[in-house]
Formats: sequence, structure tokens, C-alpha cells
Amino acid sequence: MLLFCKRIKQDITVVLSGECSDEVFAGYPWFFREDALNSNTFPWSIAISERQNLLNENLSKVINLKDYIDCRYKQSLSKIDYDESDSNETKEKRKISYLTINWFMQTLLDRTDRVSMYSGLEVRVPFCDHRLVEYLWNIPWEMKALNGREKGLLRYVVKDMLPKEIVDRKKSPYPKTHNPTYLNSVKQMLINIMKNPSSPIKSILNEKYINDIIESDGKSFSRPWFGQLMTGPQLMAYLCQVNMWLEEYRPKIEI
Repeated sequence: MLLFCKRIKQDITVVLSGECSDEVFAGYPWFFREDALNSNTFPWSIAISERQNLLNENLSKVINLKDYIDCRYKQSLSKIDYDESDSNETKEKRKISYLTINWFMQTLLDRTDRVSMYSGLEVRVPFCDHRLVEYLWNIPWEMKALNGREKGLLRYVVKDMLPKEIVDRKKSPYPKTHNPTYLNSVKQMLINIMKNPSSPIKSILNEKYINDIIESDGKSFSRPWFGQLMTGPQLMAYLCQVNMWLEEYRPKIEI
């Protein structure tokens, strides 16, 4: 997205983005998939135990990621106000909507703002207009998911404005290519970090497991967060980024 915004800015200064439509119109698969709805956690971060294994043994004994995430999950749900007219299904979907808007959407908005303004590109997000968000929060689930489809209401509203093949198109993720150059780059970065005894992230990680991930080109780590385009390479990039952050800000870690 950073490179994309940089290229757009060569010709255009202000753009409209569809960001937030999935969040407020219920466009994500986790609004419909039973495994996500019944996970009793944030639906995009079900693979918690796989992350726990990244920590070294001593750290893993005193830091339980699941306990922390469960706590934050319950805190979030305790803030939801339900309407007396809500059906049981609407109440359940309110939970997912609240989590999505207050956690997931905020992350995306922050990302969009940072990477666009880095190039001086002004991105507007009309779907995030507070009046629209508030209105959609209060309509019944049966209306929001009209005809049982993701973004069903939005599809209905624009059915006379867009070609049918667009209105009825199945939701799809960003187009992607698994360029081996990216894998090789982040892999080499992580190798250098793990070889450097002064790398701050080394005091956190399970070195044997990380080396297994490196040697397998990321294949030994097989469960991504919901919607991630690449599993192993993205994890390696993330670990490199965390190490950069630790080097930059030098926080004191106390257990």
C-alpha cells in the first residue's frame, strides 16, 4: 500500500477509498463463518497457540497470551449496549460488529492514514462517516445481511448504479503474487537478526523454532491471522519489524 500510494500521488492528490465498508456493512467472512462466530475470541486472531510457541520457554511460562486476549475480549464485550428489539442473531452479530469496528477498523484507518500521508496523498474514507456508522450499528442484522450475503444492504442500495457483475461479485482478497524476492529478503534479514547476539528480540524468541521457520522458508509456521496473504514470509517480516522497533525505542522489558 505504501508503494501504491506513492505511485498514485504522482498524478493525483485526493482520492476516495472503500476502507471501512467491510467493517460497517458486514463484509468479512467472520460475520458468517461458524468457526469464527463460535471462537469466543477476536475472530481474526484465532491462532493464538501458534504465537505462544514463538516465545522462549522462560517467557512462555510467565506470559500467557490466551489469558491476556481473553481478558481484553471480555472487556470489549462488556461495553456493548443491546437494543430491546434485538433478535438473538442481531445480538450475536453486534458482538462481531463491535469488535470489528473498535479494533480491526481502527487498525486499518491508522495504516491508511500513515502510508498515504507519507507520500502526501489525501485519502478520504466516506464509509467511515460517523452518521453512516451509527445508523448501520442500529439496524437489524437481517437487513444488513440482506439476502444472506456479505454487504447485502450495500449491494441492494447500489444495484441500479453499478453493473450486475460488480453488484453480485463474490468478495475476494487483494490480488497477490508470492514473489520469491520478498521471501528471500525477509528471510535474510531475520537470519542476520538471529545471528547478531545484540539483537533485542532474541531475548524474547524461541530460537530453535525461529530457526526451523527460517530453514523451511516459513513453511513450518502454517497458520496465519485471518486474511493474511502470506503466512511464513509475513511472520518473518513481522519479527524483523518488531526487532527494529525494539532497537529504535529501547523499551525496558520487565517480567
